[in-house]
Amino acid sequence: MSIRDWPLDERPREKLLARGAEALSDAELLAILLRTGVAGRSAVQLAREVLGTFHSLRRLIAADRPRFCAQPGLGPARFAELQAAVEIARRQLAETLRTGPSLASPRATSDYLIARLRDLEHEVFCCLYLDNRHRLIQFEELFRGTIDGASVHPREIVKQALRRNCAAVIVAHNHPSGIAEPSRADEQITQRVRDALALVDIRLLDHIIVGDGASVSLAERGIL
Repeated sequence: MSIRDWPLDERPREKLLARGAEALSDAELLAILLRTGVAGRSAVQLAREVLGTFHSLRRLIAADRPRFCAQPGLGPARFAELQAAVEIARRQLAETLRTGPSLASPRATSDYLIARLRDLEHEVFCCLYLDNRHRLIQFEELFRGTIDGASVHPREIVKQALRRNCAAVIVAHNHPSGIAEPSRADEQITQRVRDALALVDIRLLDHIIVGDGASVSLAERGIL
């Protein structure tokens, strides 16, 4: 049966308009993005099959293009549409940080950083440059790969911070293992970056480590 033949209050678009997006299931939300199904299957049925294959909406979003497009009923156009929707959500979070309250609280950036970093399969070291009221100027990914003393260069962090005329910095990186607990190397990097920034009167507010849906603040641990 086509979605057009469903009762109005069961159709995903009409249900969203009447009750809000939060009332929809993952499959119904995905069906709105897919817009149409395939022969013999509605958009909702296709969405349910796709989510069954990937086991969750999160894993679907994190899938690379070849794996996504290998699923029957999907393809490059739908991959692009889904990634565009995800990026819009990320940019909305970033805009909120830029125009919203101060980021002096260690927990104020956790949602944004988790959304950006938790599903990456490689380690990424990034910086959030802040103004003198601790509002976000810019987010930047600086280093990729295994994060250790050799791969993170405090000089480059200082250089980029000065270019943006920032007053403070928050650094962050992810642990692809999903465990956010800081290592001894993480603590040493934090101290090196803090000392380098201090030479040019820029304060390191925090080093946040992102795991699987959770984060750890080294400032809250008393390491800064």
